[in-house]
Amino acid sequence: MRAFTILALAVAVGLAMAASPFASSSPDGLERVAADKGFAAAAEPHAIRDESPAPDYAFPGIDDPQLATAAAGFVGTLLVFGLGYGLAAVLRRRPAPA
Repeated sequence: MRAFTILALAVAVGLAMAASPFASSSPDGLERVAADKGFAAAAEPHAIRDESPAPDYAFPGIDDPQLATAAAGFVGTLLVFGLGYGLAAVLRRRPAPA
């Protein structure tokens, strides 16, 4: 099971780093509707955006946009894996109900 987990994590990290820089830069559904309806210019970024660890899916401090996006994919994948693994470990160790 350990080998499968390591292999799956390696594949997920590899895909996140290799594919994320090539994601479409076209607006998503909500941005497209705002542009079509003419109120996209009135949008303001949410205050939490400035506090985000990776605003706009790019790791801060890296000048190359593709590398910054790949780094954000790498870190994000590891964080999600760590949270999932930790949650599974906590739930697995609970005693069975009587």
